[in-house]
Amino acid sequence: MDSSERREQIIKLLNEASAPKSAGSLASRLGVSRQIIVGDVALLRASGIDIDATPKGYVLKTAAQPTAKRSRIVCIHNNADTENELNICVDNGCRVVDVIVEHPVYGQLTGMLDLATRYDVKNFIRISSEADAHALFELTNGIHIHTIEYTDDEAFERTVHELTEAGFIYSEPDGV
Repeated sequence: MDSSERREQIIKLLNEASAPKSAGSLASRLGVSRQIIVGDVALLRASGIDIDATPKGYVLKTAAQPTAKRSRIVCIHNNADTENELNICVDNGCRVVDVIVEHPVYGQLTGMLDLATRYDVKNFIRISSEADAHALFELTNGIHIHTIEYTDDEAFERTVHELTEAGFIYSEPDGV
């Protein structure tokens, strides 16, 4: 199989997948190294194919479920509170799509999360810890935005209420 055929296979496998596919699993399936898959995905993206890299693997970018709604919330907290913040969201029936920060040089930076369950959150925290990765919100003194997806307005309202009670919703400081 040449590189063009392999990239077509990557698109086919991602299109047929019911869950994100890791670079390692795609590499095993196609008989190449993980690094070859990472390069292929970069080339596919450059050609206009919308592929998201989530902590769980690659997914073809698709529109939200027809009944799903999306809203953004502005949060603030430290590293120690990350797991609690994310669990509040998923426990109330919301999916945390991404995290966004405003960088003074690069502008908007977005990290895909795709977290819908406590299991997802636990794995995200584990992977972040093992990689000794810094959270994007460290660039902005804890301030960050999450895109939240939900099918039930009450789920979103519960989430915002609990995040507010926990002190995670950012509000403008007094006197500003």
